Amino acid sequence: MQNKHQKVQTLLDAIPYIKKFFGKTIVIKYGGSAQTSPDLKEKFAQDIVFLSLLGIKPVIVHGGGARITELLNKLEIPSHFVDGHRVTCEESMRVVEMVLSGEINKNITSLLNHHGAKAIGISGKDSALINAIPKDNGRFGYTGEITKVNGSMINNLIKEGFIPVIAPIADSAEPNHPGFNINADVAACEIAAAVGAQKVLFLTDTIGVLDKEGKLIQTLDKQSVENYKKDGTIAGGMIPKVDSCIDAIHNGVNKAHIIDGRVEHSILLELFTSDGIGTQFVRLDNPNNGIDLEKLLND
Repeated sequence: MQNKHQKVQTLLDAIPYIKKFFGKTIVIKYGGSAQTSPDLKEKFAQDIVFLSLLGIKPVIVHGGGARITELLNKLEIPSHFVDGHRVTCEESMRVVEMVLSGEINKNITSLLNHHGAKAIGISGKDSALINAIPKDNGRFGYTGEITKVNGSMINNLIKEGFIPVIAPIADSAEPNHPGFNINADVAACEIAAAVGAQKVLFLTDTIGVLDKEGKLIQTLDKQSVENYKKDGTIAGGMIPKVDSCIDAIHNGVNKAHIIDGRVEHSILLELFTSDGIGTQFVRLDNPNNGIDLEKLLND
């Protein structure tokens, strides 16, 4: 009987958060182990269906770096990264699009539909959803920098009851162009800003942003991120994630979070519990972020 009461109490504790997020759009960047483990994939699908049934509007942006690297290696196509961004040659661009749009995107869409969602898989090329130009004047090959996201198209899909599942491939202004490979972290935050999302969540293979002692940093703002980047605490593949989070919260998104996708139901734990999990990114001048500024600055 006590266990039953605990379950009821858990549901009651979640009510304020359900009210807060009802009708709001939440963008979720889906990657890491959560995207490859069969058990975690099932839990992810359950979480997304649950959010939808509660009146929350999820938008999924997925990566697929591990699968892309695996296939590039099999095809003996060289691949390397600079500051967490893949350098994409024309040959590898074909593989990137095949893996992201043709394989992973449709697998995720099918899984969500199997669990009762109304998901639709698209890429940034569909209806010119995402437009881009070469990143750093072509230094990264066919890796792109987003110039525009068609937020109206995504919102129209949401209004029709769909859960958009978006592959981060961007269109070019040039005809017959192979398109651009977009870092999924960057794409998720650009999409979150374009649709006016309440939050953007990153599912990763880490508990969040860690300090030099390996301890979780629970809250970050723009200045603290710059300080941690300068002293090397934030480096490598974490740089695009934190930069994207900061860009998002300074372009209309209320909060951004990096959470551990290896934890079952991590999305629900972040959204519907008072403690949450992972690292949250906030604007210190945002009155809606729920942060005690005096306490934060004195800690």
